[in-house]
Order: sequence, then C-alpha cells, then structure tokens
Amino acid sequence: MTQFSLEFDSPQPVEPPTPAKEEAAPQAPNWDQMARLLAQHADYRVLRRLVPCLDYGPKSHIPETGEDDSRVQHVLVLDTETTGLSHQADKIIELAMLLVAVDSATGLPFGPVDIFEGFEDPGMPIPPVAQEITGISDEMVRGQRLDDATVAAMVARANLIVAHNAGFDRPFVEARFPGFAAKPWACSFADIDWKAAGAGSSKLSALANDQGWFYDAHRAQVDCHALLQVLTQPVGDSGTTGLSQLIHAAAQPSYQVRATGSPFETKDKLKARGYRWDADAKVWSCRVVSEPLLDEELAWLKEAVYGNRRAQAEVEALDGLTRYSLRGGTARVANA
Repeated sequence: MTQFSLEFDSPQPVEPPTPAKEEAAPQAPNWDQMARLLAQHADYRVLRRLVPCLDYGPKSHIPETGEDDSRVQHVLVLDTETTGLSHQADKIIELAMLLVAVDSATGLPFGPVDIFEGFEDPGMPIPPVAQEITGISDEMVRGQRLDDATVAAMVARANLIVAHNAGFDRPFVEARFPGFAAKPWACSFADIDWKAAGAGSSKLSALANDQGWFYDAHRAQVDCHALLQVLTQPVGDSGTTGLSQLIHAAAQPSYQVRATGSPFETKDKLKARGYRWDADAKVWSCRVVSEPLLDEELAWLKEAVYGNRRAQAEVEALDGLTRYSLRGGTARVANA
C-alpha cells in the first residue's frame, strides 16, 4: 500500500481588523467671516437679511436741557396692503405701523419702536392678483377687524405720518380712520430726491439693497421696518438722514401747477420738464416745493408753453395736512 505524507504549515495568527476611525463632525461654516471676505473683493457685493430694529437706544444725543420736547418728533411709518388700487372700490386688508421718537436736530431715532399690525376682512373676495402680490388669502382675513382704538391712539401720538407712496396709502387710511386727516404727511418716495443722491431706483427694495440689506417684501410690517431703517441713514452725500429730510419737507408748502389750456404740440416739452398727464382733469401738472421755484415755473410756462401769450395756469397750494390726500388745497389762477 502506498503511503502519502502531507505536511501543513502552522497557522499564522490573524490580527483583528483595525476599527475605522470616526470622522470628525464637519464644522459649521463661519458665514460672517465668509461674508466679510467676499465684501472685500471688488467683484462681489454682499447683502444681509434685514433684521428689524425694535429699540434705537437711549436719547443720549439729546442734551438734558429741559427743552427736549421741542426737538422730539414722533414719526409714524405705515404701510397698507389692499384688495386693489382703486380708492373708491378697494379696501384695506392689512395695516402695519411703527411709531418712533426722532431727534429733529439730528434726524436720528431713539427709544423703543411701538408696533401695530393687523388684518381686516374687506367684505369681498381678495382678487387673485392681490393674493399673489401680498401673500394674504381670504382665510387669513376672514372675520378680522383692525383695532380702531389702538390705531387712533397711535395716530394721536404722532407728529408726522410717513409712507413710501403716500399718494396711495393716505386716501385708504383716511377713509377708514378719519384721525389720519388731522396729521401732516410726508412721502419717502416723492419728498426725497433719491436720483440726485445717486440711487438707481426709488423702489424701497432697491434703496434697502443700496444699504446692503434684503428682505421679503410685500407684507406690511416688514416693509415698514425696511423703510424706517433706510430713513435712518444719510441720504447720499447730504449728511442728513431721510427722516430729517422728511420732517423738513412736511413743514414746507408745495404747489401743484396745472398748465391749463396748453397747446397740444407742447406736450413733449411738458413731459420732459417733469409734468404728468392727469387723464381725469385732462391737464398736464407738476409739483414745485417753494415760492421761488413756483415763480420760475410760471416764467418757463409763459415762454416755452404759451409762447409769451397771455395765459393763466392753475396753482394749488398744499401743505402737510392736505398733500397726498384726496382733499384739495387752496387753488388760485396765476398769470403765466
């Protein structure tokens, strides 16, 4: 019988597998550092989300002379959302207001900001286009009503009402709350020369972008916060804040000039001069902000529009109590 001999190598010890090292948890990005680095590069612009300021701090910049009240103006910033653009047919569905004390000498706010925001059921379906723009649905306003007493109390404390399109907002709120008619108004869109200040646009979102902020527009309260913070900044190289300019503008008279009977062939001259066509009154009109500018405008009309013929333009004197309302000022006929 043939025998075989088999030899096997001794088994070698097997080392257990090395456990995998746990990966360190990734660190959260330092967004502020990244934003600062980007902002230093000429090819990048950094926008930060606007954070509402709820308290502008103590009035340390007002000397304690016992005459503080003469320097303090309480400014109420408001915005409305409505069912549409018609003051006759449409209704308010949201109202927001911010009330803040302002040192009229510096144009700087101080102290806490009083806030009001509320919905109101318009008693009609909100049109789809209004729902799309505002984000407000019928369900959000159903059964809601603005608090008349709270609104009236805030308005009573205000020395000046400010809106970014006062010609739109003022008629709506005056129809709903008569107390607004007794207060002077200023318009941050029309009463500040943003173009001369270097702004590319007078839209509120663009003005906020110029300051390095962005926000979710078309809701009343955030629009108010954005406007207030834009107005706390100096306007261009003027050295004065937007609030300061509006306080001054509200105290000055202005004049609506209507070029009644202007020849049709002068329409391009009028348009280039800044006149707007009033389709209801069928007349070209513009606004000037001082008596000397009024005299200058009438002289221009006489030469450029009426060809030095004897003519008369209509001049309506406006102040902060009537400007941007549907209530007229004092009208007169002026020789041009």
